[in-house]
Amino acid sequence: MIRIYNTLTRQKEVFQSITAGEINMYVCGPTVYNYIHIGNARSAVAFDVVRRYLEYKGYNVRYVSNFTDVDDKIIKRAQDEGVSEIEIANKYATAFNDDTLPLNIKPATIRSRATEVIPDIITFVSDLIDKGYAYESDGDVYFRAKKFEGYGILAHQDLSEMEKNAAGRLDDVELKRKEDPIDFAVWKASRNTTEISWQSPWGMGRPGWHIECSVMAQKYLADTIDIHGGGIDLAFPHHTNEIAQSEARTGAKFVNYWMHNGFVNVNNIKMSKSLGNFTTIHDLLTIYPDPMAIRYLLATTQYRHPINYNDDTLKQAQVELDRIRTAYRNLYFSLNSGKEFTDEKLELQVKKYVQDFEIAMDDDFNTQNALAAIFGLVSLANDYVDHNDIAKKSAQKLADKLAKLMSIFGVKELLEEQVLTAQQTQLLSDRVEARKNHDFELADHIRNELNQLGIIVEDSPQGQRWHNK
Repeated sequence: MIRIYNTLTRQKEVFQSITAGEINMYVCGPTVYNYIHIGNARSAVAFDVVRRYLEYKGYNVRYVSNFTDVDDKIIKRAQDEGVSEIEIANKYATAFNDDTLPLNIKPATIRSRATEVIPDIITFVSDLIDKGYAYESDGDVYFRAKKFEGYGILAHQDLSEMEKNAAGRLDDVELKRKEDPIDFAVWKASRNTTEISWQSPWGMGRPGWHIECSVMAQKYLADTIDIHGGGIDLAFPHHTNEIAQSEARTGAKFVNYWMHNGFVNVNNIKMSKSLGNFTTIHDLLTIYPDPMAIRYLLATTQYRHPINYNDDTLKQAQVELDRIRTAYRNLYFSLNSGKEFTDEKLELQVKKYVQDFEIAMDDDFNTQNALAAIFGLVSLANDYVDHNDIAKKSAQKLADKLAKLMSIFGVKELLEEQVLTAQQTQLLSDRVEARKNHDFELADHIRNELNQLGIIVEDSPQGQRWHNK
């Protein structure tokens, strides 16, 4: 029984999908005007883990996410670089795909772009106007926030406080266009002929930021969806406005479970460009050799908790991941000398740790507690490879479960590809022969020579094993 913390109700709720065995899930994607930063990647990884676990539990997950490819930031970037908005969007959408591939983030079932659903957006806005929830003003179209009962409930904000804050952010021109300061734009008039725009019933313009996610969720999923995810910074105003416009249009509940991931801090300080502690995944992948360690760091902190990113936490992630890899590799090696019998005690222990993993993940995807169960399997593997008699099938089950649970975290390549040169192969063979002849001095000399060639050699009850440095 899976329980999910619902931001709307501020409590954990038993998860029940709308359709048995099926889940409709929408997660907000990036605005493609720059390379994604580690905070964007944290959200993508967090919900990738959620998706993978739901699929592990037997659900068919239809996962929709977006690229915001028309936006003020994109327009400014295009102007600064002297290219079109589409060129900027295409460049950084491609970069997103390139940078998330090494992190093993599964592609969305549908990855839609705002510019692909402009006709749907215009229809959506027209429906809001027809229902009295939106109004046109000098080519802009605004949503009447106060007309929607319960506006702001997702972020648990006071309406009067929101109104005061909104008024303080607006210039006199925009205040004059709006009926109320907290009304938000669902369509924005084009006031510059050089900017990207589309013809609409209200003149040339482009969609407001919030409208695209409502349109895509309802177009590709349903009027009511199971799960909507994103960073906690999106709860207000983005997701707050999504609820208002979506439910105003359909009269139906928009989302059953709202999930929000925590921030990424850098050296315990919130990441921001102004502080100069801004790290893009694109840059990180060029300087850090193991993408799976980055993935491991982002995946193994419970999604609602903040992550503190720095060199030390990344190094610690690498140490933990290498410990898991070593246990898996040694266990995998031991299968070569395994015997055809069943170790019932081992299989019961494996089953218990898998149950512990599932109990943790069922509790709002508590990856930190689930990781403790994985390290239980690691300790079990480390102890078992020292046995004189290895039950091959039982050890294989342990190896398979360890790999399977790590795959839910999205970590792959537990068994690194090991390619030997002819010289290394010959030295390993010579060392086996030396030990058979009890020439341990020669065996140690060969071990040292292999070490200099980048090969670590270990002796076990099952014989010699090795791995790359």
